[in-house]
Amino acid sequence: MKYISTRGQSPALSFSEILLGGLAPDGGLYLPESYPQFTDADLSKMRSMSYCDLAFFILSRLIDDIPAADLKAIIDKTYRADVYGFTRDGQSAEDIAPILKLENNLYLLSLSNGPTLAFKDMAMQLLGNLFEYVLAKKGETTNILGATSGDTGSAAEYAMRGKKGVRVFMLSPHKKMSRFQTAQMFSLQDDNIFNIAVNGVFDDCQDMVKAVSNDAEFKAKYKIGAVNSINWGRIVAQVVYYFKAYFAVTKSNSEKIDFSVPSGNFGNVCAGHIARMMGLPIDKLVVATNENDVLDEFFKTGVYRPRGSANTYHTSSPSMDISKASNFERFIFDLVDKDATKVRELWTNVDSGGAFDIKYLMTKVKAFGFVSGGSSHATRIQTIRESKEKYDVVIDTHTADGLKVALEYFDKAKPMIVLETALPAKFEDALKEALGTVPERPASLNGIENLPQKFTVMDADVAQIKEFIVKNV
Repeated sequence: MKYISTRGQSPALSFSEILLGGLAPDGGLYLPESYPQFTDADLSKMRSMSYCDLAFFILSRLIDDIPAADLKAIIDKTYRADVYGFTRDGQSAEDIAPILKLENNLYLLSLSNGPTLAFKDMAMQLLGNLFEYVLAKKGETTNILGATSGDTGSAAEYAMRGKKGVRVFMLSPHKKMSRFQTAQMFSLQDDNIFNIAVNGVFDDCQDMVKAVSNDAEFKAKYKIGAVNSINWGRIVAQVVYYFKAYFAVTKSNSEKIDFSVPSGNFGNVCAGHIARMMGLPIDKLVVATNENDVLDEFFKTGVYRPRGSANTYHTSSPSMDISKASNFERFIFDLVDKDATKVRELWTNVDSGGAFDIKYLMTKVKAFGFVSGGSSHATRIQTIRESKEKYDVVIDTHTADGLKVALEYFDKAKPMIVLETALPAKFEDALKEALGTVPERPASLNGIENLPQKFTVMDADVAQIKEFIVKNV
C-alpha cells in the first residue's frame, strides 16, 4: 500500500515513511492510492470481532510495511480495558467504544473513555505506540509539533509522555480552552513535553505548524513530526470505530445508518467518509458545527470560505472553534476524483486567505452522504438540558452540538449514531449553566486545576516557535 499527496507533487510512500512527517513535502495531505474494499463476506466476518481484532482486520489492509505480528501486538497494547476504563453505568470497559441507546434508533457512541476523556484518545494512543515502534526500528528521534483547540493537545501529550525518542511541542490558543483542558496539558511536568500558549486563536496555531512543516530544510534538520489529524495515522485509527458502531446497532449488512459528528478540523467525519468509501453501509454523514460554521456553509452552498482568526468565535464548545479545517482537503481530493492539479488550484486560494466555490459539485457531495447543521450557545445548553431530562444522560457541549443537529435529520426508520466528543467533566462552566450542578469526573482527576502548570506564552510568530524548538531539542 502506497500513499500519495492530495497535491500530487510528492512521491508515493509506505505507511511507515509517512507516519512521522504529517504533511507531505508539497504541502498536501496523504491518502492511500486506492481505498481497500470490504465485501459483504468481509463485513459478516467482522461483525462478531472484538475491538482489537476489528482494528487489526481494517488496519492490516492499510499498513503492510509493519509485520502482521508486530502490528497486532501494537493494537493489543493500545486497546485495553485498563486504558479505556471511564465508562458509564451499564457499559463494559472491555467494549472499548460502547454504544449507549437514547431512544429507539438513536444512539450515542461512547468515545471518551480514555485517559484524557476525549475521543482523540482513540487514535492518539495508537499513534503513540506506532511512533515508538517505528522510531525504534529506524534508530531515530522525532520532535512533534502540534496545534490544539483543546482535546488534541492533552491526548497527544498523554500518549507521548515518556516515549523514547519523542519530544512534543504543542501550541494552543492562550486562555481559550476550558480550565480542565488547560490543566490537563499544562500540569504535565515530563521533560519531553513543551506547552506553548499562543496569543491568538487555533487557526493561528495551526498556521504556524503548517509554516514550520512546509520549511523542508528546518523540518529535516530538526526532525519535525506531526500528531494533528493531518497525520494519516490519526485518521485511519478513527475509521475503526465507525465499523464497530455499525455492527453494534445493525443485524444485517443490508441496513444503512446515519452518523452525526461534531466537527472542527474535519478529521473525525473524514474518517467516516473513508469508512464509507471502504464499503461500510453509511447513508448520511451529518456535519455538526458550532458558531464557527464554515463547514455548514460549504455543505449548504458549495462555498468554502474560512473566516480568518479575527472572525473566529470563542465558544462554549471550544474544540470546534476552527475556521480552516485541515482535513477538508482530503475530502475535496476524493470529490474531484483525485485531481491534484484542481486541489492545488483551490488551496492556492485558501492559503492566500481566500475562498472557493464548487457549487457545480454539490450533487456529488450529496451522493457522498454529507449534510450539515449548526448550533449556538443557547441551543447547546438547551440540548444538554433536554438530554438529561429525556434520556437521563449528561453530555458535553460538543456532543450537544452533534445531538442537536442529529435530531434535525433523524429518520426514525433507521439508526442515527451521535459521536461523543468528550466527557462533560471537561466543560464544567457550561454544564453548571445548563444543569445547575458540576458534572462528575473520575476520582483520579479531582483537583487537576490546582496542580502546578508549566507553559510558555508566545506571539503567533513562526520565527519564535522555530527558535524555541532549536533551543529545546
